[in-house]
Formats: sequence, structure tokens, C-alpha cells
Amino acid sequence: MRKALFFLGILNDADVEFMLGVGRRLDLKPSETLIREGRKLEDLFIVVDGMLTVRVAALPETEVARVMAGEVLGEISFADSRPPSASVISLERSTVLAVPLERLNRRLEQEAPFAARFYRALAVFLADRLRTTTASQLALGRGELSQAQIDDRDELDVGVLEGVSLANTRFDSLQRRVREAPAITS
Repeated sequence: MRKALFFLGILNDADVEFMLGVGRRLDLKPSETLIREGRKLEDLFIVVDGMLTVRVAALPETEVARVMAGEVLGEISFADSRPPSASVISLERSTVLAVPLERLNRRLEQEAPFAARFYRALAVFLADRLRTTTASQLALGRGELSQAQIDDRDELDVGVLEGVSLANTRFDSLQRRVREAPAITS
């Protein structure tokens, strides 16, 4: 299940329209860096298509995570206002929706209902990521699970969202509209 469902299941249609309206489509080539470790972010990203890898400079040969369509990127730096602690690099042609943080912050300050929904969605998303990462790393370290089994467990628990169907419809619409938007290569 797509991780963006955390966001899209909690946000409403107007919120999604806002992100589509202010966001821009970025098309990445294989091996292109979307997020550079230590460099301040100007956007929050939703992966629309493709596959990316997360890497840290301290472990250059190790893939920390693999990111696919539906993932949200830059959320931790958004939450704590610090530069990213990892780089994100495309493994194949990928498309992302880049939502400018300046515009996002302005709307969060001006519209309390949007802010409440957005921060709740962010909290649920980060809680799930922490929970699955911690449990998976403990299981991997004890040899209880393979990396493939861990990747399968990193899916969204459908019970978390009442509106999974609506969220899925929103992501499909977002995906279609971003694909149809003019491309900007970074």
C-alpha cells in the first residue's frame, strides 16, 4: 500500500488541490540526486513514479532504504527544520511532485484546519515509519527476517485509515495529473 495514503487519507480534496496547484513536476533521470545530505530542502516531495535509493555519506556502499511511488520525502527535515541526514538518488526514471515549503508553511500559518490535518497526517506517517523501521531492524539484526520480508512488512496497515479507498483515489488522481503536467528536469 502506498505511504502517501497517510497524507491523502487525512487531508481533504481542497488540501490535495492546493498541493497540486503550488507543486511542480520533476522528472529525474537514473542516478540523479533529488535530495543531497546536509543541503537545506526547499520542497516536500511525493514520489509519483519510479524508484529511488536513500544513502548516507558515512556508509557509501549501503542502501539505507528504497523509495517507490507513493512515498513522501523531505518530511523529517520539514518537521525539524534541519538539513537532510541522507541523500536520495533515483535508480530509474522517476517523477516527483515538489511542493515548495515556503508556500506550504504560508498555508499552514493561515489555515488552522489545514494545519491540523497536515500535522496529523505527518505524525501518523512518521510514527508508522519509526515503528516499522525499528521493528524491522531488530528482526533483521536477530536474523528473524530477510530484507525482502522486511520490505513487505513496511506496508501501511489498512486499519490505520478509515478512508483508504478515498485516499487511493486521491493518489491515483494526483499521479495522473502530475504525469500530465509539464515536466521540469532538475
